[in-house]
Amino acid sequence: MALISFIEVFDMLLMTFVVGFIFMDIFKVPRLVGFQWRALLWAALVTAPAIILHEFGHKFVAIGFGQEAVFHAAYVWLAIGVFLKLIRSPFIFFVPGFVTVPVTLAAMPLALVAFAGPAVNGILYMISIFVLLKYGKNLSNKARIMWIFTRRINGFLFILNMLPIPGFDGFKVFGGLFGFFF
Repeated sequence: MALISFIEVFDMLLMTFVVGFIFMDIFKVPRLVGFQWRALLWAALVTAPAIILHEFGHKFVAIGFGQEAVFHAAYVWLAIGVFLKLIRSPFIFFVPGFVTVPVTLAAMPLALVAFAGPAVNGILYMISIFVLLKYGKNLSNKARIMWIFTRRINGFLFILNMLPIPGFDGFKVFGGLFGFFF
């Protein structure tokens, strides 16, 4: 089995494009008319790595435990995100992707697989803080903005995903820890 399949690459590219489309208005230049491909590409560049690396965290930790793990774009959720953007909803909630892992793991390995995604976001958050503190004054304006958004996105994804709500990673993490200790 390949580490990453063709279907997974396709799903990552599609998810990246859709996420870029959903968030492109943040980077839009108001005085330009028409579809702004540069805003879409910039939004994809800033947002998609946080999501893809989060899911890779789950995937590769699961593989490390001997499980088959597959990345999927969440087509229905991505469509919901596009719909909410098109109706100009003030709040957009969607799930861009997920990793399927057979539930044959014991409580603690399952908790570790669940924690791996938010942990990646936490690490990226800390890296962005380090880069901004250490090199922020020497960065170009565009690079500084990219690192600021990287910090915000990854901090948000870490906190959101660690909430102990059913369906979120945090629920699996805390549930696995509870199962391990009790």
